[in-house]
Amino acid sequence: MYRTHTCGELNMKFTGNDVILCGWVQKSRDLGGMTFVDLRDRYGITQLVFNMETNSLLCEKARKLGREFVIQAKGKVKERSNKNLKIITGEIEIDVEELNILNRSEVPPFTIEEETDGGEELRMKYRYLDLRRTTVKNNIILRHRVAQEVRKHMDSIGFVEVETPVLIKSTPEGARDFVVPSRMQPGTFYALPQSPQTLKQLLMVAGFDKYFQIVKCFRDEDLRADRQPEFSQIDCEMSFVERDDILNTFEGLAKYLFKQVKGIEFSEPFMRIPYQEAMEFYGSDKPDLRFGMRFTEISGIAKGHDFVVFDSSEYVGAICAEGCYEYTRKQLDELTEFVKKPQIGAKGLIYVRYNPDGTLKSSVDKFYSPEELLKWAVAMNAKPGDLLLVLAGDKKKTLTALSELRLEMGSRLGLRKRDLFKPLWVVDFPLLEWDEESKRFYAMHHPFTSPIPEDLDLLEKDPGKVRANAYDLVINGVEIGGGSIRIHDATIQKMMFKVLGFSDEEADDQFGFLLNAFKFGAPPHGGIAFGFDRWVAMFGGQDSIRDFIAFPKNNSGRDVMLDTPSQISVQQLNELRLLIKPDTRG
Repeated sequence: MYRTHTCGELNMKFTGNDVILCGWVQKSRDLGGMTFVDLRDRYGITQLVFNMETNSLLCEKARKLGREFVIQAKGKVKERSNKNLKIITGEIEIDVEELNILNRSEVPPFTIEEETDGGEELRMKYRYLDLRRTTVKNNIILRHRVAQEVRKHMDSIGFVEVETPVLIKSTPEGARDFVVPSRMQPGTFYALPQSPQTLKQLLMVAGFDKYFQIVKCFRDEDLRADRQPEFSQIDCEMSFVERDDILNTFEGLAKYLFKQVKGIEFSEPFMRIPYQEAMEFYGSDKPDLRFGMRFTEISGIAKGHDFVVFDSSEYVGAICAEGCYEYTRKQLDELTEFVKKPQIGAKGLIYVRYNPDGTLKSSVDKFYSPEELLKWAVAMNAKPGDLLLVLAGDKKKTLTALSELRLEMGSRLGLRKRDLFKPLWVVDFPLLEWDEESKRFYAMHHPFTSPIPEDLDLLEKDPGKVRANAYDLVINGVEIGGGSIRIHDATIQKMMFKVLGFSDEEADDQFGFLLNAFKFGAPPHGGIAFGFDRWVAMFGGQDSIRDFIAFPKNNSGRDVMLDTPSQISVQQLNELRLLIKPDTRG
């Protein structure tokens, strides 16, 4: 056998045992008559010892080992004189009696250690080397662990894992599809699934009343830290359920994962916040509840004092930063520049210092007396020592800007702690959103989302007021998952398509297979899809999902290791009857 043990399991109990280890050379140190080599595998590191006095030839061989050489070492476990209690094997070492080089290595392009000298693009190019680093390796093992816990829990509550196809039909809603040309059906294309949405609904029609899978999804969209062109979902669907059944079931999954993976128990039900309330008080449909600073609208008491910025604004809103009255002018100027960034879009920032002695000092003292400013403080439940920050303008834009300001203050004040988790459900989303450019409604989630039953009669009369029977699980300002009760009635589904601007022919062309299935007894059903990569990244204490995916793409959607996307041969193009048009854009 190549090895009897791994590099992460030996301890004092094995002292005196003959062992064989295999792995990669992490580093070596020559100290006169002794050479020490750190041997690494995915389980840990074990120190090897070579003694010039007892075996000079073996010691000379060890001194020629390079970083990342693959070796086999045979020897005896002995107690280490200079113990390293930071690692599991730190009390022992191997007195090596035989050394075999299994494979040599070129000098790696970066150091394979926690504090590496390799930039992100270089590490992605040599991802197989980056995966040897303990942090990245542990991220992938965490991903494995979470996947196993998901499957264990879902199986325990009666769900069946069903695989759905990767080559499906292109649909017009949502992000751009990745398309795959068909050689056998020239001029036609498959699409890679953005989600198995219609397929899992068909499984409900088929009678699989509890379905799930951890599934690959594909979206051709601009990337950021929590997005990849291919990503994984925990995709779930249930039959004969209402909204509370879904929320209770998958709140159970969330609590189970927190307990098993993080050792955190939630005894209370997750908070539920209507979409409208989330927007009104946090300016976001994924509010971070690890800290307060809820918005207060002060339009009524701020307007009418000849301050044109407020008087000409649709909305005046504020947040209260506790204990921040000592913020310097420089810090306030930094906040002002922050909210004026193009991506945030505020025109400026008003502040009020509520001093410990009860006096108030603001950037608008010219227009407001201390008594008027005190009304603002009272409305916001502010107390001496606090700082009030005020934005004004178009309501929708100002709420968004206030949201960014709130998050920025939360970060500056150390309130967004990674070891604190505040889950909540956001419910009662709008069913539709109006697009001014195309002059039509779009589904806020997808076209199969059911209206809340009491709003159904508004679907044709006043579509913009219809609430969706939809829900998102939000944790620490991140949407972890979302879903809805589905439309299971073909008449209501056709009505929905009509509101979305589909003709009967277009609806039948795109979704005829689903509408036909509904004719054969579709049960009431609903479901949810969780961003599996986001779950794992959150458990790993990171914002980016990239380091929790074995072979990710960069921000341009390229795999720099495989050098793809890439061109294909003329022969392949001819087989597919495809012609590459030259780029004529200016």
